Amino acid sequence: MSDKQRTLLIVEDDPALQKQMRWALDACDTVVAGDRESAIAQLRKHEPAVVTMDLGLPPAPDDVTEGFRLLREILTLAPDTKVIVLTGQHDRENAVKAVGMGAYDFFAKPFEPELLILTIDRAFRMHDLQMENARLSALQAGPLSGLLTRDPAMLKICRTIEKLASASVTVALLGESGTGKEILARGLHALSPRANERFVAINCAAIPDALLESELFGYEKGAFTGAVKQTQGKIETAHRGTLFLDEIGDLPLPLQAKLLRFLQERCIERIGGREEIPVDVRIVCATHRDLKAQIHAGVFREDLYYRLAEIVVEIPALREREGDATLLAHAFAQRFARDNARRSLVLADDALSAIEAHRWPGNVRELENCMKRAVIMAEGYCITAADLGLQTPDDSLEHLNLRQVRDEAERGAVLKVMARTNGNVARAAEILGVSRPSLYDLLGRFGLKKENGS
Repeated sequence: MSDKQRTLLIVEDDPALQKQMRWALDACDTVVAGDRESAIAQLRKHEPAVVTMDLGLPPAPDDVTEGFRLLREILTLAPDTKVIVLTGQHDRENAVKAVGMGAYDFFAKPFEPELLILTIDRAFRMHDLQMENARLSALQAGPLSGLLTRDPAMLKICRTIEKLASASVTVALLGESGTGKEILARGLHALSPRANERFVAINCAAIPDALLESELFGYEKGAFTGAVKQTQGKIETAHRGTLFLDEIGDLPLPLQAKLLRFLQERCIERIGGREEIPVDVRIVCATHRDLKAQIHAGVFREDLYYRLAEIVVEIPALREREGDATLLAHAFAQRFARDNARRSLVLADDALSAIEAHRWPGNVRELENCMKRAVIMAEGYCITAADLGLQTPDDSLEHLNLRQVRDEAERGAVLKVMARTNGNVARAAEILGVSRPSLYDLLGRFGLKKENGS
């Protein structure tokens, strides 16, 4: 969305200041209002994503009552609107109260246009994220609706799952714990011709080895102590449907041999039984372990691997999915706010920075638990890094610009090439595609001394 398409409502009763703000914020499509009633009319007409408003409004500009009334009405009529409150220089108490009511941010008058523009731009980006999140949430009728992503690699995996769904192949989903393997497995089933039959899941790591065989293959009455009746196993239960073997890398070697025989013959024998029972089932498996390394270590059968991994889908960790952590954080914040009967919560800038900087070793599951805690702990309508229990990184958007990024990249490239060429400026300039004088300038600018002859 371009800035010109972004509607900004300016609520200000001083005509001179109103004009000054319109001039300073001309990158946006601005509409103005001088009092509460006209502001509500403009809100209904233009549906602005962001509103800047003075708390002191007619008929009593020296009182904040009308301003707070307007703020409540805006947040009631359009809860997703980002409201930036403008207050007097020493009116911090009312500013904090406004944020507690749900305002996005506050600014003291007289304000610096550059800082206000930066805050407004952030508010627009926050609004864009929430709208995108709402759009993606609206697609929840689809089989892969539980997987919220904008990452190109994950979107490609979703398309792969759609292609594989109708194919009669065994699929292995490989990735760290908490990356969404079961959601993808359920998507495979829901999109397949077997969708009307059962989806049966079993976690091979969660069941003791002594019980896992009976869970998978079932048993006959009297097969062992406590076997008081004939019981079907998970494989037989999934007949005509899909069997999801989660954490297949933890399957004991003796059971691997029995599972391999089933995959070859498509028949099972219950424990204590002699009858071969044909089973028509699609197998989908998943693991966070490196199966090839386990094969080399002698703890996983190579022949079973090739039976299970006819098609391998590798799922990236959350830290590798660009933008997904913040996208999911917004979705979780909204969901848990509804579950806990709280009105919509927004993520503060320090919370977003902390989410982007965190490595998320537990992936989506860790993020989900973190957001659930934050929604419970948050005071007011804003989630902070402290609520998340995460550290705020030192860097921020204010200290990051294209010149800085370009300089750091150029400095790294010059250092690398000078090291590779052993300080030979002529050769380094040739590799970098610049003239020797330009390279000398770069060396001087970055404080890098040429120690070797050229």
